[in-house]
Amino acid sequence: MSASRQSGTTDELGPGEPEPGGAELLAALLDGMDAALCAFDADGVVTHWNREAERILGWSADEAVGRPGFAGWAVRSADAEDVGGRLLSAMHAPGRRVDEFALVTKDGGRVLVRTQSAPVRDGDGKPSGVYCAFSEVHAQIDLERSIALSEALFENASWGVVLVDADLRPAVVNEHAARALKMGRTALLGRPLGEVLSQGVEELESALTHVLAEGAPPAPAEMWVAVRGDSSGGGEPERRCWRSGFLRLGSPLAEEPVPLGVGWLFLDVTEAKQTEQEAAQLRFRSQQLHRAARAAAECEDPMEAATVQLDFALAGFADHALIDVLVGEEPDTRLVRTAATPAGAPGPCQPAGRARLPVRYMEGHPAPQCVERVGSVRASAGLATADRAREWALARQWPESSVHALCAVLRSRGRTLGVVTFLRGASRTQFERADASYAESVAARVAAALDLAGVGG
Repeated sequence: MSASRQSGTTDELGPGEPEPGGAELLAALLDGMDAALCAFDADGVVTHWNREAERILGWSADEAVGRPGFAGWAVRSADAEDVGGRLLSAMHAPGRRVDEFALVTKDGGRVLVRTQSAPVRDGDGKPSGVYCAFSEVHAQIDLERSIALSEALFENASWGVVLVDADLRPAVVNEHAARALKMGRTALLGRPLGEVLSQGVEELESALTHVLAEGAPPAPAEMWVAVRGDSSGGGEPERRCWRSGFLRLGSPLAEEPVPLGVGWLFLDVTEAKQTEQEAAQLRFRSQQLHRAARAAAECEDPMEAATVQLDFALAGFADHALIDVLVGEEPDTRLVRTAATPAGAPGPCQPAGRARLPVRYMEGHPAPQCVERVGSVRASAGLATADRAREWALARQWPESSVHALCAVLRSRGRTLGVVTFLRGASRTQFERADASYAESVAARVAAALDLAGVGG
């Protein structure tokens, strides 16, 4: 408990002293402080000593109050004059003075403290003493490091840092995060995340809610998001992969943990993730080509070998496949359906029968274009509605669920044998350049089998 100097048994109030009951309030305030505090009168005698000072040095208020300075008990004799002079000099100095002293604990140990001293003035404004707040240097350094780290994170960090409040709205945003979210730092404050992200907001809000309730997850999470301000030319915003870490923030002043919000740290790893996915895709497709070659080598019928090649190629690549071969002589050549997968649910590729009727493709159809160009052709229904996409597919004599198409020419021994068409439904993305390269590799193997069977050309 704090104590103050007693001058007899009576307590007469001076002009600057508290009313009755104020002494108890003052004692409670001093004892509730997080910093150690002591005070000296004009002669350097200790007048106040709080519990934090007792915790750091071990001397109780009864043992400290009334002593003439720190000499002989709280500092070494060799340091007493210097420490006392520096403390009392604060009485006549403007503002506060910051010093570091080595003080002595009650059990004989030494502790380095950082002090802030300022004068105490009487009712006439004249210096009447000094008060001194001090704390252990390592604790002060820890505090300064925490503040410096916080400032560095919100100013100079090379990854995004967002402090989200308990309502899941940004409260503090650093420069990196503001650039990634395509909005100014102040403009982001208080906005619902749904106004900033067009995709991935549900997953992000679910993660933030979980962290508020359960605490930080054991490892970072990778989230695919799209920022509303990232769309160029009115198109769809580009999807980005953000590796995100989360920290639940609690108030250090509350007796029980009270969540103040969530610290969200993220780093854009889109390029690395895409490279990783492309490498995995390339490995899988290479393995499929290898398996297909081994399976086709065991087929006695070359036509069966051609369909086996397509069955292996479809895995993870497309939903349907069609083989059309050229028959007739120039200029009266036509494409004839030779093999196809089922038009409904995906299934194995089967020969189309012996009727060998020509496929009446519309003008500008990708399959005849592929034959004419002797190169791959891609086509897509784009963002058409379900009904329009169905009409688009049926008009091209493809299964009605088809939305994306890729035609690859069948070439063997310098001759064009026909075309193979790969089709994807709405649940898949449209074909890209890398897909065309894979399709051409498959087409070369299918063409060799067809040539061996004497089909096409």
